[in-house]
Amino acid sequence: MKKRSKTAIKLFASVLATLLLLTISNPSSAQKAGTADYFKIEDYYKIKWGYADEFIALWKKNHYPLLKKLLEKGDVISIEAETPRLHSSEESRWDLKVSVVFKTAKLAFDYSIVDPYKLQLFPDQETYKKEEQRRWEIVLAHWDVTVENLPLN
Repeated sequence: MKKRSKTAIKLFASVLATLLLLTISNPSSAQKAGTADYFKIEDYYKIKWGYADEFIALWKKNHYPLLKKLLEKGDVISIEAETPRLHSSEESRWDLKVSVVFKTAKLAFDYSIVDPYKLQLFPDQETYKKEEQRRWEIVLAHWDVTVENLPLN
C-alpha cells in the first residue's frame, strides 16, 4: 500500500508540475479576458498613381510618430503597416494598410489622444500642417475597417 501511495504521489506531483508549466507558458483565462477589450482598426489608403512613395514617406514622418507615442503611453498595443506585393484591379487597389490595436474601443475613437504630442513632436506647426495637407491631397480613397479575431476552436 505504501508503494502504491508513493507512486500516486509522484504521479500527482508530475501532473501538477505539468499543469504549472502550462499555466506559466500559456496565458490564463483571466489574462486572455483582458485582450478581449482590445480594439483593432485597419486603415486602408488608395493613393494617386505615382504618389504612393511620397504618401508613405509623409505618413512615416508625420503620423507614425504620433502612433508611437500612443504605443509608449500604452493606449495602443501594436502598430503594423503593410503594402501589397502584387497589383490588383483598380476597384480593389490599396497602397498602404495600417493595423492599429488600441487598448479599448473608447481610445480608438478618441481622436484627441494625439493632440498633446502634435506640438511636442512637430514644433514647426506650419510645415506639419502643409505636409499633412499634401498627404491628404494625394489620397484617392481612405477607409477604416474595425476587425475582431474569429476563434477557430
